[in-house]
Amino acid sequence: MLSLTLNALAVFPDQLQAHFAAFPTACRHWRPESWEGIPSEPFSAIEQLCHVRDIEVEGYQLRIRRTLSEDNPLLLSLDGAAMARERRYAEADADSVLAEFRRARRETLALLGTLDAAQLQRPARFEGYGELTLRSLLHYLCSHDQQHLAGLQWLLGKLAATAPHAPASTPTCN
Repeated sequence: MLSLTLNALAVFPDQLQAHFAAFPTACRHWRPESWEGIPSEPFSAIEQLCHVRDIEVEGYQLRIRRTLSEDNPLLLSLDGAAMARERRYAEADADSVLAEFRRARRETLALLGTLDAAQLQRPARFEGYGELTLRSLLHYLCSHDQQHLAGLQWLLGKLAATAPHAPASTPTCN
């Protein structure tokens, strides 16, 4: 079961890049009038990328390290909306963000590749999730990845709904 999750974590950077590439350049900052129903945080396509990058490093890498080095640590949730505002996600360069995320994910996978069965059973408490083990945390990281792919698909759906008769290559993103 863990190999399935590790494989999903390994292929995610390519999936993220492919999903982001589905957005016409002019629409990468587009925001719908309503965010009702979005399966991830209410972020534009570029903001989704930045969020995933920052949560990888400041969220999951830190949580993994703390679970390995501390006795039953309390792992905090991060305020993604505040991070997006403070770090000005909307102004980010997508190529740089994707490169930084790929590097961070490689570091995460390298760390995970060193873990033994006892380490995977180390306990922690995760704000908003409750009691877990390091193995649980890896599944939550994979789930977080999938939420953001779903968020990008949702945005593509909303974008398509704004101009249902326009060719896919010429959407209007104002």
